[in-house]
Amino acid sequence: MGLKTLFGYLWNVYFPPVHEFLQQLINGVSLGAIYALIALGYSMVYGVLKFINFAHGDVLMVGAFAGFYAAPVMQHIFAGPWAATAAVLIWSMLVCAILGVVIERLAYRPLREQPKLAVLITSIGVSLLLSYGGQILFGVNQKAFPDLLPPLRVNLGVGVTVSGNHLLVMAVTLILLIGLRETVLRTRFGLALRALSQNRDAAALMGVNSNVVISLTFAVGSALAGAAGVLYAMNIHSIEPLMGTLPGIKAFVAAVLGGIGSLPGAALGGLLLGLTECLLGGSALSSYRDAIAFGILILILLVRPSGLFGSAAAEKV
Repeated sequence: MGLKTLFGYLWNVYFPPVHEFLQQLINGVSLGAIYALIALGYSMVYGVLKFINFAHGDVLMVGAFAGFYAAPVMQHIFAGPWAATAAVLIWSMLVCAILGVVIERLAYRPLREQPKLAVLITSIGVSLLLSYGGQILFGVNQKAFPDLLPPLRVNLGVGVTVSGNHLLVMAVTLILLIGLRETVLRTRFGLALRALSQNRDAAALMGVNSNVVISLTFAVGSALAGAAGVLYAMNIHSIEPLMGTLPGIKAFVAAVLGGIGSLPGAALGGLLLGLTECLLGGSALSSYRDAIAFGILILILLVRPSGLFGSAAAEKV
């Protein structure tokens, strides 16, 4: 093998053709949008309570199963596939919002004044309860997630196509991100949420009901995870009770990457992580995409622990 041939082989292995790069770019935006929705829940809870809710990924699993069982009913009620898909998404978001409020009320609120380590261990226990409880309720075998949308592929030319599921993910994520931004910036709940994240005691003195705001925070974050669960299941076409573990941990990586507690940072971190995974998936490094995702977490913690949008704060003793 000549030097030119060897160089061409290595180039094609590590740097795929342009059309493959563009296709993986679209896939990465779609996957990153799902990570962003999950990461927003991590950041919202951390911004208010300063702890990581490790049960958040399993809420995604519950949302996926809620959509799985609701899909036949919605397809029977609604004539159009897009209307049925919207109904499934709303139902899953509602179920997960209620679940998030219940988890906060029963598991986390009694420990609110306890050391953060106790709450952290409890969140891991809630995660195990949901995942293994799901195996009891739903069974341990994988289930095929129904096709909510008809086969649709939009040809962008040069061998690049966008599927209907990708379009749905991008559209839903954009709508939810805009809705969340307007909620945080222009509503009384958003004002109370920002006040509580700055100083809980001062917010209470100004009349903010912390219990209500925290419950609503869990409801909104869990609703976003429920939507992400349906979108994720539509893209991988199957569900099982342990499906939320890996995307949940990767979304946590995305939240740390963007700056834990920062909503724009969570969205950007999810997008960057999804792009990194898919671009690597189209190269010779595809076998290491999960390892590289966690390598990014280690690198960020070493170089910039506060993340891209986070700000370093002095710890009070």
